[in-house]
Amino acid sequence: MRWFVRGDLDGFFGLALDNLVQLLLIDALCKYVLGFPDALLYGTVLPGAAMSLLVGNVFYSWQAHRLAQQTGRTDVCALPYGINTVSLFAYVFLIMLPAKLAAQAAGAADPVQVAWHAGLVACFGCGFIELAGAWVAERIRKATPRAALLSTLAGIALSFISLGFLFRTFSRPIVGLTALGIVMLVYFGRVRFKGGLPGGFVAVVLGTGLAWLTGIAPGHGTPQGAGFHLPIPVVGDLFQALTGPYALQYMSVILPMGLFNILGSLQNIESAEAAGDSYPTAPSLAVNGLGSIVAALFGSCFPTTIYIGHPGWKALGARAGYSILNGVFATVVCLTGTLAYIAWAVPIDAGMAIVLWIGIVITAQAFQTTPSSHAPAVVVGLLPAVAGWGALMAKNGLRAAGMGDADGPAFSSALIPAFEKSDTWIHGAFALEQGFIFTSMILAAATVEVIERRFERAAVWCGIAAALSAVGLMHSYVFTPGDTAFALTPAWPWAIGYAIMGVSFLSARWLTVPGEGH
Repeated sequence: MRWFVRGDLDGFFGLALDNLVQLLLIDALCKYVLGFPDALLYGTVLPGAAMSLLVGNVFYSWQAHRLAQQTGRTDVCALPYGINTVSLFAYVFLIMLPAKLAAQAAGAADPVQVAWHAGLVACFGCGFIELAGAWVAERIRKATPRAALLSTLAGIALSFISLGFLFRTFSRPIVGLTALGIVMLVYFGRVRFKGGLPGGFVAVVLGTGLAWLTGIAPGHGTPQGAGFHLPIPVVGDLFQALTGPYALQYMSVILPMGLFNILGSLQNIESAEAAGDSYPTAPSLAVNGLGSIVAALFGSCFPTTIYIGHPGWKALGARAGYSILNGVFATVVCLTGTLAYIAWAVPIDAGMAIVLWIGIVITAQAFQTTPSSHAPAVVVGLLPAVAGWGALMAKNGLRAAGMGDADGPAFSSALIPAFEKSDTWIHGAFALEQGFIFTSMILAAATVEVIERRFERAAVWCGIAAALSAVGLMHSYVFTPGDTAFALTPAWPWAIGYAIMGVSFLSARWLTVPGEGH
């Protein structure tokens, strides 16, 4: 297999755009939410992110080329890799911002540095958990039905990826629908543009041109952050942060996010195997964790992960080269301050159709590569992720109405009866939101076992759910002034419910008989 093929260009445009979106989010959140100065953001955080992206992308590209050599195949696609979106938001709003506000209230001399140190601890801790978990994750993968692993990914792809970008597509239809049409034509219609132009490139260029013509391009003012910034280790700051109070103070966020990242990456490896590329679990997860550790060592607060979307990139014709191109692109963008100029010139709308397509492919794969009889389990696995996204939308709506702001009312348990007046059981949505990756996988796995009449195994999955609920890794939440967050305290009602559910499965062997036609 060659290192670079034509399909790598299409794959590069899609993956680079996905990573670019995360970098633009970091830029915006660090500037406007956390108040990071340009020297810290462009001189330390983004170069650290570049190092973490480069390490992983180079490894996964090499890994794909090695698999191609071992199998004699030329269609092997590297695992996609980048900054973890869920962790990005979790660490900003549940760790770094609270740390900054607490430091301000205590009269600290530099609250921004406090927030940055808390983020470094979170990123390092997440990487350490992923690295340690790499050596036991394969056992989990072998014991878990494929429908459980893939439906969880499909739920995330359908809700957090596809629906969000679908809203944006129809919010700006001239750009959004035009780019979507190009993507559908090339990737669903399986045609190519004359002259060999990559479909992703055509969609981005056409979308960017239409954005400028219709006045929705982001260009305004003068871009900031130009200049070359070498990545410099921040071992002293990291050691200071690790010896501070942040690890214990924010363990309720760090531990679940680390475990979720292991499961998410595990599911993505399963997705790659379903698409025909079987990668060893331990080294794949280990490098994923090392990427997050490298990020923290060089000053980034944002962990990396194996991305959703391998089947989509493979369908584009991407092989090994797209991963290297992505790593080089991210490095150049972060080290030179080019990110500020990209944010100024290229709207997200121009390329979001590619990401939307990836979400569609992942959701379809969950049904296509599992036995047809397991389709109900896939649907069950979709629901918790969709519910978590719905809870996020509800909270965004509350914040848009002024709740959670400094001058507005705080989030509290009074929301629950207020929502129930419209027959909206928001308490269940908030409970599902916390640990929805666990919930999706467990419920889908239990459903598969029930379908196959392996009732004892279904009961075991319920027991796992009860245990996770009892230690607070599922369904346990508390209200913060502007959000809901993990409480990491026992969620006894759900633990008891799962336990009773398990008992009912165990008793089915003696209390039920096969129905007609079965």
